[in-house]
Amino acid sequence: MNKRIIILLGPTGVGKTDISITLAKLLNTEIISSDSMQIYKYMDIGTAKPNLQQRKEVIHHMIDIVNPWEYFSTGAYIEMASEIIENLFKKKKIPLVVGGTGLYLRAMTEGIFEGPDADWDLRTELLEKERDKPGSLYNLLKEIDPAKADKIYPSDLRRILRALEVFFKEKKRISELQETLTKPLPYDFIKIGITRERKELYRIIEERVDKMISSGLIEEVRKVLSLIKKNSVSPSPLPALQAIGYKEIAGFIANLYPMDEAIRLIKKRTKNYAKRQFTWFKKEKDIKWFDVSGRYDFERIAEEIYDFLSEVLYK
Repeated sequence: MNKRIIILLGPTGVGKTDISITLAKLLNTEIISSDSMQIYKYMDIGTAKPNLQQRKEVIHHMIDIVNPWEYFSTGAYIEMASEIIENLFKKKKIPLVVGGTGLYLRAMTEGIFEGPDADWDLRTELLEKERDKPGSLYNLLKEIDPAKADKIYPSDLRRILRALEVFFKEKKRISELQETLTKPLPYDFIKIGITRERKELYRIIEERVDKMISSGLIEEVRKVLSLIKKNSVSPSPLPALQAIGYKEIAGFIANLYPMDEAIRLIKKRTKNYAKRQFTWFKKEKDIKWFDVSGRYDFERIAEEIYDFLSEVLYK
């Protein structure tokens, strides 16, 4: 039998974590997180990490593996995840990958372009140009690599920097390299998607943001900002501080706007992120979708998924 990996995917707030705990127990396996923000230590509330009880019930991997002032590439994720996957196979377990970061999942199933190492001198030079003339780097990227620019928001300075860095170091457009220099992991993937009616999901997102605030998100962001200030030497925008929730609360702490505006922005941007996730996953192939609209009986939903998997895995 070919080595198989189960991927449980879906937009933020849909219920993946609760479903995955029961599903992992039924499969007698461990969970590999594919969330690009849950990799960071100290960032627990805002990234909606599985709680301590859930992590006691089921072993979780790829959570709390780097500091928020450090960089962590998709290539590094694949390298570490591959080792975990092979160890699970040795233990006769079927890996269960859970998350909503489309880039991580696509890197697993289709491959990625890793690119050259970071060039801090080049990044500093580019950032100085951006400070002198805001928006100039995005305009430069549109000239150099319009295909990539169309896929990046003008405000996403981190990805704009990376695309320009690759071009100046490789002398080729990153959009072209990403299409040709890819290699998927050598496994069979069974993709399970969880979806909800859009209005219902947005209501859940709003309630979850309110709960994050009441659970201490502001204090958590203060701590992360303090740690980054103490430890970071990077001139570039840190990926950790681009996380929804942290960026907005940091703005409040910097007195850029009041608390109610920060909360409004978090809710709005989280909904927009969920919308982008829906769009991303619609382009993915061979996903078995489970619509859980109106349902919160996560154990029963997990059992239904397990019944489907049993037919696929053990027939």
